[in-house]
Amino acid sequence: MDSISSRINKVSPSLTLSVTNQAKALKAQGEEVYGLAGGEPDQDTPDFIKAAAIEALNQGKTKYTPAAGIPELREGIAKKLKEDNGIDYDPRQVVVNSGAKQSCFNAILAVCEEGDEVIIPSPYWVSYPEMVRLAGAEPVFVETTAENGWKITPEQFEENMTGRTKMIILNTPGNPTGSVYSADELRALGEVALYEDIIILADEIYEHLVYGDTRHTSIASLGKDLYDLTITVNGFSKAYSMTGWRVGYTAAPKPLAEAISKIQGHTTSNATTFAQYGALAALEGGKDFITDLNAEYDVRRQFVYGRLSAIPNIKVTEPQGAFYMFLDTEQLGLKSVNLCDKLLTRYRVAAVPGIAFGNDNSIRISYCTTLDVLNEGLTRFEEFCRAH
Repeated sequence: MDSISSRINKVSPSLTLSVTNQAKALKAQGEEVYGLAGGEPDQDTPDFIKAAAIEALNQGKTKYTPAAGIPELREGIAKKLKEDNGIDYDPRQVVVNSGAKQSCFNAILAVCEEGDEVIIPSPYWVSYPEMVRLAGAEPVFVETTAENGWKITPEQFEENMTGRTKMIILNTPGNPTGSVYSADELRALGEVALYEDIIILADEIYEHLVYGDTRHTSIASLGKDLYDLTITVNGFSKAYSMTGWRVGYTAAPKPLAEAISKIQGHTTSNATTFAQYGALAALEGGKDFITDLNAEYDVRRQFVYGRLSAIPNIKVTEPQGAFYMFLDTEQLGLKSVNLCDKLLTRYRVAAVPGIAFGNDNSIRISYCTTLDVLNEGLTRFEEFCRAH
């Protein structure tokens, strides 16, 4: 259709949502499907968070708020970033968005324009390249390897920089690989960004899901010079099991925060009012839930990694964070979409094709489901692998 924007024609549909929809369709037909494709915690939102939103509704908090969010939540986020991450933001530098996905998109729109380039380490979260394209800029993919922990090196960053490079996106802990950058690794990357004042989009949505001795570091905490180049993105979806609530946020130097707030004011306006009060309650009382969630996912991580390590014809790197396993499936001789289609239709196991993340010889498996589902799903996956 000629009236469709050429910008939209450059954008691919989300393969992660496609797999989820296929699995749901099979379930609707009465089929038993073992879902290893999910990107959200299987636990329900804690009751105290729900209660705060219900109370807000009962108090009539159903009207518009300031586009950047209610003052109490912005203050709470600023306090959290100082105490947990060592970053000192004024509440006016915080903008609350309708989910961290919108936070990322607003940040990219605020910085990038036609002709700009954005460096994206690959494998990458599926929406980054499409957001960049929608902003009129061009994604520049930098391949990482399992041997290097699926992390971009300073040398790779420098080699792929041009005069048009405007931003680099760093997702740590990372989706789909579970990689976590150390403070030293982030500092070294930051030194490269400082050469040309390249903006760093730091997506930290999985910050609370790190395991063992691994620690999360916010790159904006590593010095005033990096603070001035960084837009920190986070939200409530993963840590508090609030995916459907759609509350995320950006924190940035004042000029960037003002630009992001301006975009917010002309798109969705504020994040849902009563959901913001639920998010405020999460900040104030959610530490025990986070601790329990982290412990539960670490048990599942170790179980899944142990099972996958014994399966022939695949390779797996132990993730340090998030709740995914990124599997090298090249020895199976199938490209990722074909592999996942066969896995779902023949074995009733849902996984996400690696091509969605920029790597067609891989698939992503999620362990945000019960041990029973994981056990049966992995048994079927092993049968599939042994048959190939």
